[in-house]
Formats: sequence, C-alpha cells, structure tokens
Amino acid sequence: MNSFRLVTTYSPWLILACIAVGLLYAWLLYSKRTPWPKSINYMLAGLRFVVVSFLCFLLLGPLVRYVANTTVPPTIVFAVDNSQSVSLFSDSVQLQQATQGLQAIREKLQDEGYNTEVRTLAAAEQSTQNIAEVDYGAETTNLSQLLSGVQEEYTGQNLAGVVLLSDGIVNQGISPGYANYNFTLYPVAVGDTIPKRDVLIASLRYNKVNYSGNRFPLEVELQQEGFGGTAATVILSENGKTIERKTVTLKPEQPIQQVPFQVLAGGLGKRHYEVQVQPLQEEFTTLNNTKHAYIDVVKGKIKVLVAAAAPHPDIKAIRAAIETNQNYETELFIPGLTELKQEDYDVAVLHQLPGRVPGGEAVLNLVRQKKVPALYILGPQSDLNNYNRLNAGVNISTSGQSDEVTAVASGNFTTFNLPEAAGERLQQYPPASVPFGDVRLAPNTEVVLYQQVGRVRTDKPLLAVQTAGDSRNATLLASGTWQWRIMESANNEQPDVYDKLITNLIQLLSAPRNKKRLNVYPTQEEYTSSDEIRFNAEAYNEALEPIYGQNITLRITDEDDETKSFNFANGENQAGVNIGTLQGGRYTYTASASINGQQQQDKGEFVVEELQLEALNAVADHNLLFQLASNTNSKLYYPSQLQQLEQDILSSDHKDVIYSSEELSDLVDLKWLFFLLLGFVCIEWFVRKFNGSY
Repeated sequence: MNSFRLVTTYSPWLILACIAVGLLYAWLLYSKRTPWPKSINYMLAGLRFVVVSFLCFLLLGPLVRYVANTTVPPTIVFAVDNSQSVSLFSDSVQLQQATQGLQAIREKLQDEGYNTEVRTLAAAEQSTQNIAEVDYGAETTNLSQLLSGVQEEYTGQNLAGVVLLSDGIVNQGISPGYANYNFTLYPVAVGDTIPKRDVLIASLRYNKVNYSGNRFPLEVELQQEGFGGTAATVILSENGKTIERKTVTLKPEQPIQQVPFQVLAGGLGKRHYEVQVQPLQEEFTTLNNTKHAYIDVVKGKIKVLVAAAAPHPDIKAIRAAIETNQNYETELFIPGLTELKQEDYDVAVLHQLPGRVPGGEAVLNLVRQKKVPALYILGPQSDLNNYNRLNAGVNISTSGQSDEVTAVASGNFTTFNLPEAAGERLQQYPPASVPFGDVRLAPNTEVVLYQQVGRVRTDKPLLAVQTAGDSRNATLLASGTWQWRIMESANNEQPDVYDKLITNLIQLLSAPRNKKRLNVYPTQEEYTSSDEIRFNAEAYNEALEPIYGQNITLRITDEDDETKSFNFANGENQAGVNIGTLQGGRYTYTASASINGQQQQDKGEFVVEELQLEALNAVADHNLLFQLASNTNSKLYYPSQLQQLEQDILSSDHKDVIYSSEELSDLVDLKWLFFLLLGFVCIEWFVRKFNGSY
C-alpha cells in the first residue's frame, strides 16, 4: 500500500491565514458590479481564491512524504551440486528420482506463493532452468562458493531457505561446514558412502621448470582401497611412447604409496608426460587411473662472467647478489689470479674495465667478439677514454676529480620495478665515489638511478641502461657499492633492494632482444580444462610504435595435429580473443597479420591441464551434509524423503516481508501543480476577456 502526506515546518494555523488571503483577494476583485452573470462571477471568484490561497500555501515550503510498501514473498533457492562426481558415482535411478522430486516441490511452492530459484556450481547457469534438466559437467566442487554466493545475492530479499542437492564431496575452496549461513539449509544427499575397490593416482609431484639435459624427480602418489597385496604396474610415457614402468605391491596397511621416477629433460619447451596405473580386475572405475604432468624445459642456468681489473670488495657483493637467484651462476676472472674460460656467457659484469693497467684486454675482446651484454662499473682504475669508445650509452668528460654522491631512483624508468622500500633504503646508503665532470647520455639510454649531492638531486645519471638498438648495456658510475649491501643488511636484516637491483639488471641484459612487430601470447602459460583461454595481441609499425585494429589470424594446434582457427583485431584496451575451453594437453599456436603490407608472424605454446578432480573420490560425504543441516537447525533428507521435505518447508510458515521506502520532496517541485494553477489562471483570464473585461 502506498500513501501520500503533506508536511510543513510551519504551524498548521497558517493555512487558515492562506485561505483568508485568498478569500480577501477574491472578494475585493469580484464584489463589485460585473457585466456577466452571478454564476460566472462566483466561478471566477472561486478560481482566484484557489490560486491565491495555494500560492500563499506554497510560501510555507510544504513537503510531500511518499511512502511505498513492497510485499516480498519468501524465496526458496534450489542449489544443485552439478559436479561430475554426482553423476559418476550416484545411482542413476536415485539421482533421477531426486531431481524430479525437487522439481515437483519447486512447482508446489510456486503454487503456494513462494519465489523459487535454481543455482548451480556454474555462475553462468540460468536460474529458470528445470532441476531435472541440469547438466552434471562441472569439473570441480566448491560448495562454500555456491552457498556464500546465494547468501550474498539474496541479502534483504526474504530468503527463507536453500535446498542443497549434493553428494558432499568438496575438492575446491574451504569446507562449508565452517561457515555461518543466515538461512535454513535443507540438504538432500545422493551418492554412495560405501568405499569402492579402486586404485588411483592421487597426485603427481614434480618441478614445473627443469633444465635441459638434467634428470628431474617425478613422484607418483598411488592410492588403493581393497587391493592390499595386489601388484600394480605404473607406466610413465611421453607422446605415447613408454619411458619407464614400475611394478609395486600394494600394501594392505598403507593405503597411499609413493612411486618415484627419474626423468631426463630432453629438448626445450613444453613437455607432456602421462602417468598411468594399469587397471586391475574388479576395479570400480578407471577414470582416475591416469594423470598428466606438464613441464617447461629451459636452457641451463644463466652464466654471468664477473671480471675485474683487480681484487675489490664490490666483486663479492655483486656475486652474492647475483647468486640469490638460483637460475644464475657466476664465473670470476681477475688477470693474474684466475683463468679466463672461453665459454658462452649470457652477461658480463666488468668492474673498472677497461682499466688503466694491462691485463683486461682478453675479457674485453671476448665481450666484443661474442656481443655479450655487459654491466660496466666505473671507478678510479677505469680508463674512461677507452670506455667512451665502447659506445655503451654513457659518455663521460672529466678532469680526473671525483665526487661523493648518494643514489635516488628515477621515477621514469619502468622496464623493471624496484621493491616498494627502495626509495627509503636508497637514502640510507653511504655516499659513493663517482667521476666529476660532464655526463652525456646516448638517445637510446634510460636512467635507473640519479646522483644526489647532499640533499640536492642532480640530473646526472648514477646508473643507466642502454635499452634500444643492437646492443644492450648498463653503466654504474660508482665503485665501493659493497658498502650499500652491508649497510642495508645492518639496517634491514636483508639487502633486498641491492640484490633486486643487481638481479633485475642481469635479467634485463640477458633477455633476448624482441624486435617482433607482431606479438601474440596467451594471458597465462598454463590453464586447466575448465578455464576459458584468452589471447592478447600487440602490433607495431616500423618505428616499433604500437598500432591497433590489425586483423590477426590465430591457429591453435593440439598434440594430434588438429587445428582450429580464430580471427580477431587487436584493440587498445587489450581485449584480445577468447577461444573458450580446451581439453588437457600441450598446444602450439601460430598468429599472422599483414602490417603495412608486410606479413608478420608469431608463434608459441601453452599447456591445458586436465583436472580429473571429480574422479578421485567416489565415496560420498554425507557427514558434511548432516553438519550443514545441524548448523541451521534443519535435518538431512534422502531422495525417498522428499515428501517430508516439502511438508517441513510448508509447515515452517514463512511469512511475506513488507519493505517500506520513504521519499520526501518539495511540493513546489511537482510540475503538474504548476500546469494546474496555470490552467486556472488562463481560464479566469479567458472568461473575463470573453465577457468584455480585463
């Protein structure tokens, strides 16, 4: 029921004054002799009385209070656990009986005035679907997310209860038994609680990234029920070819056993391994007998050559920082002390090289001939003239004097990010000695750290990186930075900023140059079979500036050489393309586009992992469902007890809830009143005019 009410902040007695003003005005205007009949005179006086009185009333600032009442009937939500385990391990007749019975209850409740909705594990499911037509294809079960989502969605909407159809098996999220729900939960249990004779692969443990040529451990967790004393064979294969097989005796007193393999990581890129336990007689199901492992085989560790003109504390600090990353290894060369190994180095750190004393020519020639990216660290023993001839991005003119400066981060360098504490910790570093003079940067060079003298920040670089062109180098214009690492360790326990700065430089210098004009890549390196797979795309012109709206063809090829094609255009908002879900396996992709008349191409690979979580556990967990019912003062129901469930819901006598909303607005804001008063005035004027008066 809706209602209106007029409210004024003034005394209601003032309304009588408004009426008196209207009466006086009408009497003064229409009490004289008029050329029209008395009936018309009374009508005109009445119009003038109404208009003047109401205008006076509006001067009191009256308000309109509008109260709207909405009646909301109780809502019962039918939450269906539509995971694969429900259909795999529940009796089909029992499941059909349960779904048809719940649909009948839903229709009965609707006839009784209840609102009913259907929710499943998949958020995209329509709420109006028939319960008996639900597809049990969800690859994971997260009951907590399902029930919490219902609670949030129906906050303030008279949610009377939730009927949950489930087997109680949860394999994702937290257990719903620990949550508090503000509605009555009516669990309906399906599935079988009797353990089945089964042998399965519960999990695989392995490193996802391994180095080429090395052997890595792959450990199989084998689980059995009812097969104690039986021999089981575990087979490891790659691309359909058996690599190794092991036969183990299943121990009755040990339901879980470990079966280790040592696998040789051959080749580079994504590798797909399949582990299978051969089916045994009278095994309940073989769906859980296979698991897949996907590893990324990469080149061996990044080799960093650390060379110096002479022994210096900086060398130890830099090597310690580099080796905090287990993917890096260092090789030390000091003329006269160690031998220079002729290897393929990925990065070189050259401390005060080129130097003023001979001995460093060999390492400089190695860096120049093999085009090794280098980090140059300048100091008192550096030969700055020879350094300038290297065109490493920085040119220094100095009279031989030095200056003491501290480091301050550049806010414009975004190629890599320093830790959040960098700004504070850099200020704690002791001053370092740098060459005093004119420092010029090449156009392709960016500043990472600036020099600060006292409290004055200068525009002179302390650390710069050559980030474009054919070469990639970095220059640190300070020696003695070993004190930075020691000071940071003393003040903060760990020298995180110093170590991160050095390892980021090594990573940047060792990264391959990317001059591709088309860059297409999946948003993740690994997906699961339930994930939607998305690709982003970047296109560049000849100046390597980003351009948009390019038509791109993407071809996805699986391990059986079956190909799917997709066409899309790259956008400025990186919308990319969504190719949907794929089955588990290793996939390669090729993308092509015509950019300014030139054909460009990019390719790569990604992995889709088959979850198989729903096949791991065939035993229903009705104890969890019983706990959920007890927590909400309800009870557990079985498919044969649905009639009782219907009676219990109806006997709960859930009431309609009335929600009221109040709106307060100025009466003068009502437009229809303005036009009504205007109409009265126009009628009065027209009648007077028509009868020969003004």
